[in-house]
Amino acid sequence: MLDIRQTGPNDWDYVSEGGATIVFSYRGPARPEFSDTVLRLRKVPLHQHNSAKEKSSPGDADKDDPIIDFQTKCLQKVVPSQYLPDLQPVHLEEAWLKDLSGLQNHRRPQNRREVDGIDLERKKGVLATDLVKGTCLSVEIKPKWAFLPSPTHLSKETKSVKTQTCRFCMHSYLKVREGQEAATDYCPLDLFSGDRDRVANAVSGLWKAWVSSNGSINNLKIFACGKAVGPSSVRRMLQDQDPSRSDVESIRQAFVTALTRSLLASPVLNILSVLQRELDPLDIEGLAQLCQRAGGSPSSQLGARCLALPDPDISDWVDFLNTYTSRDKLQLDHANPSLEHLKYYMLAYLLSATFKDCSIFVRMDLLDLSRPNRSEESSSSITVVDLEPKPMQKLAMWKKLDREIAQTYALEVPVTQRKTCVDAQLPQLG
Repeated sequence: MLDIRQTGPNDWDYVSEGGATIVFSYRGPARPEFSDTVLRLRKVPLHQHNSAKEKSSPGDADKDDPIIDFQTKCLQKVVPSQYLPDLQPVHLEEAWLKDLSGLQNHRRPQNRREVDGIDLERKKGVLATDLVKGTCLSVEIKPKWAFLPSPTHLSKETKSVKTQTCRFCMHSYLKVREGQEAATDYCPLDLFSGDRDRVANAVSGLWKAWVSSNGSINNLKIFACGKAVGPSSVRRMLQDQDPSRSDVESIRQAFVTALTRSLLASPVLNILSVLQRELDPLDIEGLAQLCQRAGGSPSSQLGARCLALPDPDISDWVDFLNTYTSRDKLQLDHANPSLEHLKYYMLAYLLSATFKDCSIFVRMDLLDLSRPNRSEESSSSITVVDLEPKPMQKLAMWKKLDREIAQTYALEVPVTQRKTCVDAQLPQLG
């Protein structure tokens, strides 16, 4: 196994982070083991660091990051390996991690620095393909939910809104109401539609949110030649950065055209859409109803039996995916789900959540304003990242949040003003 101490902490630069991990890119001397890689480290909440240290078992810090086994043994059964990053474990050391944190912490967003940091107790991290390095444009998109739910198990209070307005758009309304940033002009159902005009409209919505948030919105991040690009430095996205030959609107149009072309040329969005939809046939409302039948209690929306289930381990996921991908799939009646299949539905929902929360990296040529419509000469690739297994304890939180999102939208947005999100996979009336 590689040892991170073969490099210096100052050989790594902060790239980005999500809720559970933080990513650094190798910028040190050329070394075949580390060049073109990023270091992916686990985070820990600042206020929980000491208590977590006391409660964790001695072997926890020595375990490989579960994402490696999860990808190689599970995800590759449903996502072709060419669309996944290469991953390998690397040995960590506490003093080295402290030095890295000291060098790079100031580059993190302030709101992140205030709540969590690198888990210094971890003995193993992950080296992954560096998807932003090179003379290219690299675009990170967090697409989110690809479909409207089946109405079968929805309540009277939520059915009308959840079958008209997608989860992301309703959640955006709630975020704005609470004073948070949201990509209100972006609808993921457009991005997943497969229709050129709708995909371009989705990309335009992401760009607008990226500009209005000064690049802080987490649904779109842009990198050029390995460095993050902000709305004030968009010319760095160009092959020719002469300011006399470019204006922001021309760059925006070229970006939308190039990214739309790359997305439509790849099967990745369709793969994610199919997986999200197939793995969530009941909606969280239907899953909660099934859990209550299995042993509900008045104090629990999900049922005591469901809440008591341990997190699935790798063997559970392997068994589940073997069943899911089998030619002899379980004969499931989603309209009348059986308690016999409760565990299957729960794991399916957790895995659907993984695909709803993932990101994609699109690597493509730097923009050429002199040839905005080129296609045959341009090249691009798409990689799916942030495919974390979700814990069972999230289910109760998701149920509560789902209810808050749908009920707030139903109560506060007049029927005539509700957004109509079009699911391309559903038959359209009229």
